[in-house]
Amino acid sequence: MDKKQKKNWIQYGIFAVVAIILYTTGMHTELIGFAQRGLLATGIMNPNVEKIAEERNLATHNETATTPNPTKADFNLKLIDKEGNITSLEDLKGKVIFMNLWATWCPPCIAEMPSIAKLHETMGDQVAFVMLSMDKNFETAKKFDKRKGYNLPIYAPASSLPIIYNSSAIPTTYIIDADGNLALTHKGMADYSDSEFISFLRSLK
Repeated sequence: MDKKQKKNWIQYGIFAVVAIILYTTGMHTELIGFAQRGLLATGIMNPNVEKIAEERNLATHNETATTPNPTKADFNLKLIDKEGNITSLEDLKGKVIFMNLWATWCPPCIAEMPSIAKLHETMGDQVAFVMLSMDKNFETAKKFDKRKGYNLPIYAPASSLPIIYNSSAIPTTYIIDADGNLALTHKGMADYSDSEFISFLRSLK
């Protein structure tokens, strides 16, 4: 084996070891998520809240509007919080609710998490946040939140998800307005700290 081949094999070996370490520690998910944040920064993944707001406004102020009746949210969902207490979506009725289905093994979930943490910090008590972990072990989600310093309202489902929230993809975000209507369903990642999205949330009270 000549020196060039030997050097190539050493490089492949190093790459393989790094890949194995990243995979076994779960760091590959965060690495991919970090890379995907560049895509989020473009805004092309964000929901078209301007259009949704216009349609809601038209339906509210124009009796002849052809906009269909809003879909009612299903509050029949029990939740376990970080302290192990059982609560439910019903307890949040009357508030604007930001519910996000996510998991620690999901790179797009990891990519959008900083924007959700920023949104949570900005909106304070104006919006009820339900970060619904799809991890098999809830402790994994809690440790991730603590390690990252997000301090988000993390929950695990304590009952079956209502059909309306059975998404084929994560992350999926559901926005419920103060009247109990499902105002937005967005599958895939997004930058939720965007000013347009914040204005949209404030309009749902």
